Amino acid sequence: MQHVKNKDSKIEILLRKELWSRGIRYRKNVSRIYGKPDIVFIGKKIAVFCDSEFWHGYNWEERKKDFKSHQEFWIPKIERNMERDVEVTAHLESEGWMVIRFWGNEIKKNAVGCADIIENAYREKQ
Repeated sequence: MQHVKNKDSKIEILLRKELWSRGIRYRKNVSRIYGKPDIVFIGKKIAVFCDSEFWHGYNWEERKKDFKSHQEFWIPKIERNMERDVEVTAHLESEGWMVIRFWGNEIKKNAVGCADIIENAYREKQ
């Protein structure tokens, strides 16, 4: 597990390149912001998370049946990740942040559409 990337993943880079090409500048992986969002617009208080399906429990009720070995490790681990995602979102929103989350496949299939959502939030937020 030490080789698992927690920043600069393919999905993050794909989304960041799309934002950069539009002239939208951001900070990445800001550790002083709770939850260490993947993409941050500090002045606008917008936090973007790029969640991979495996680690963040996409379609969890179906997927957790796929674990054939080490279920006692993997199921609680991923369920805790899912709980943490909810906690981070709630904490940031309570501090006035707009939190945007995308699944990895969503970014892979439509990075332009995901960037559109971020750009609209960026332009609207005063």
